[in-house]
Amino acid sequence: GYRAMAQIREKVKSYEDTYNRLVEKIASSEAANNPEKIKEYGRKISDLEEIVLTAKKYRKAILSTDEMKEMLKTEKDEEMKVFIKDELEKNRDELEKLEKKLKIFLTPRDPHDARNVIIEIRAGAGGDEAALFAEVLYRMYTRYAENRKWRHGVLSSNPLGIGGFKEIIFEVNGKSVYSDMKYESGVHRVQRVPVTESSGRIHTSTATVAVLPEAEDVDIKIEQKDLKIDVFRSTGPGGQSVNTTDSAVRITHLPTGIVISCQDEKSQLQNKEKAMKILRAKLLEAEEQRQLDEQIKNRRMQIGTGDRSERIRTYNYPQGRVTDHRVNLTLYKLEEILEGNIGELIDSLRTADEEKKLEKLDL
Repeated sequence: GYRAMAQIREKVKSYEDTYNRLVEKIASSEAANNPEKIKEYGRKISDLEEIVLTAKKYRKAILSTDEMKEMLKTEKDEEMKVFIKDELEKNRDELEKLEKKLKIFLTPRDPHDARNVIIEIRAGAGGDEAALFAEVLYRMYTRYAENRKWRHGVLSSNPLGIGGFKEIIFEVNGKSVYSDMKYESGVHRVQRVPVTESSGRIHTSTATVAVLPEAEDVDIKIEQKDLKIDVFRSTGPGGQSVNTTDSAVRITHLPTGIVISCQDEKSQLQNKEKAMKILRAKLLEAEEQRQLDEQIKNRRMQIGTGDRSERIRTYNYPQGRVTDHRVNLTLYKLEEILEGNIGELIDSLRTADEEKKLEKLDL
């Protein structure tokens, strides 16, 4: 109603004021010599940009609607009247969409939405078949990242000789990656006939996906005294330098007992950098687990994001279907989805998430 829209306008106005202040700050002499400040302001501006643009479109649509109503009052030509009424109807639809979009901006936002991510895929139940499925998921996500023009790179992997991964950890960098990828956390189940199965029986295997927002130095301070760093020779498939130098790195974070090993790179320094990146993301996650009550409240508002033990999706090869159990959505597009076309699934999850949040929004 009217009260609700007045509230929305008031809140949007405060966002616009903040945006304008930040634009002034980033151009100021204070920020000029401080790259960290420029980065911080830039991120905040990027977060607010879409709200500001949507608000502009919304005001323009209101103005346009008012003008058409005035034209309708004075217009004599019947054909012209029909045309204006059609345009007015289209404008009302547009206004409704923009109004909903503005309401969604005012729902509590995940503070990590704008971040890059670190994705960890682990083979679950099903032996070799689960490891092969972990590789299928890795390929699906990297294809999706490429479609979105995001960059990706492996941080750590544990490949099997037969193909597939016992575990693979990789990063995805780009605009608002976490806001899309957070819906992928959980247990993914595959039903298919393994290549090795001569009788054609369908096996069920699983792989667990964890999507962690990338932590920055400002989020997590790691003391050198809290780290135990070991170097060792790489093992398993690799290039010529594998097994000849102590390039693999194992970092143990003593206060939490978290252990990260990296051996994919030929240089000890690169492996250490990658291990630290994973460690920071894991410590950020552990930090947030401490505020569990708050997390649980937020997660109840979300569509099953983040719970690694929850079975979220089934990929059924014989029927060529993919079912997301959180939104009861079944798509008979298995091949397309495995090629990285997961946008439809993510959009459905985001929409359901937004609907849930709107129900809780007192507007």
